Amino acid sequence: MTNRTPQTTGRNRGGPLAGIRIVELAGIGPGPFCGMMLADHGAEVIRIDRGGGPADARDPLLRSRRSVALDLKRPAAVAAVRRIVRQADGLIEGFRPGVAERLGLGPDVLLGDNPRLVYGRMTGWGQDGPMAREPGHDINYLALSGALHAFGRAGERPTPPINAAAGCCWRLECWPPFFPRSRPGGARWWTPPWWTARHC
Repeated sequence: MTNRTPQTTGRNRGGPLAGIRIVELAGIGPGPFCGMMLADHGAEVIRIDRGGGPADARDPLLRSRRSVALDLKRPAAVAAVRRIVRQADGLIEGFRPGVAERLGLGPDVLLGDNPRLVYGRMTGWGQDGPMAREPGHDINYLALSGALHAFGRAGERPTPPINAAAGCCWRLECWPPFFPRSRPGGARWWTPPWWTARHC
């Protein structure tokens, strides 16, 4: 296990999410963007990176949070993540359906370890349905939903906003579950497909 700090951590900073600890299972696309936004708004975000070389301190998507490098195919690494999650308020992951479960880090396992955990996951097309197993990227969702039409100058081709749209939507959907977490009702988890979050 390797601890890395790409840039200044978000601990001891103010903001609407101050005092909230989030575990981010590293991925691509909207996941890092969402983790960055949560950290920028005061949450303490611990990013679980895959083993390998040091994180690039110049990458703005990695700012404001700590990084722990772990090989999630190793049982000891999975056990380490579970220990971290026991002390967390929330977790975000953007794997394809079934991947977190195969790693031993699905909602049933982690909510069993920490009943108050907010477990958030982002998929392109949801956890089930005819397109659930299909890969998806921001441009696909924007085009199929009709949202791409609104980007760009009139009379010209649309300008795709890369991953900002999906990341922003996920961040916006992440926030509400944290504020009532101390109220009765127990644990919660949510899995917004970007397809249904396009109205953001």
